[in-house]
Amino acid sequence: MAENQNTNSSKILLHACCAICSGYPIEYLQNMGYSVVVYFYNPNIYPLEEYQRRLEAEKQLCEHFGVELIVGDYEPKKYYEYVQGLENEPEKGARCDKCFELRLDKTAQLAKELGIEKFTTSIVISPHKNFEKLSEIGNIVAQKYEIEYLPINFRKQDGFLKTNKISKELNLYRQNYCGCKFAQRN
Repeated sequence: MAENQNTNSSKILLHACCAICSGYPIEYLQNMGYSVVVYFYNPNIYPLEEYQRRLEAEKQLCEHFGVELIVGDYEPKKYYEYVQGLENEPEKGARCDKCFELRLDKTAQLAKELGIEKFTTSIVISPHKNFEKLSEIGNIVAQKYEIEYLPINFRKQDGFLKTNKISKELNLYRQNYCGCKFAQRN
């Protein structure tokens, strides 16, 4: 479907969860002819020092690929309010779905404000994330803002290996947990 579509250099907003995951998606989207704008919005990342490390790595990656980076506000209070009552959910459970919803909603909102008609996320490249669930959330959010979510499975054709290769070549910071304080306990 959307994966083979010729885009004629149209813009796309890529939500980036971290530099490790967004390297190959940036390259992939550029190869499809998109002008990629990266949006780093991750209020779930804990602690602040970890957020700053991941943001610096994303800046380095975007500079390497020559793409614009927009940094969203760091709003951990908003994240905790959004997932309130789900703190004890297991990884990949309802808390994670709400976290994805928050970040993709903010991405779609920004895309609409910028006049960018399409968005996607680098989160889907992780083999630990549910592509179908993320696509479902992305499509629901896209309908709300009357734009298009591109459900690109960046894992195909060794995407996860390719993104790791890019991050190693650039010597990017590599985290060892998803991001929130709840993920640290698992």
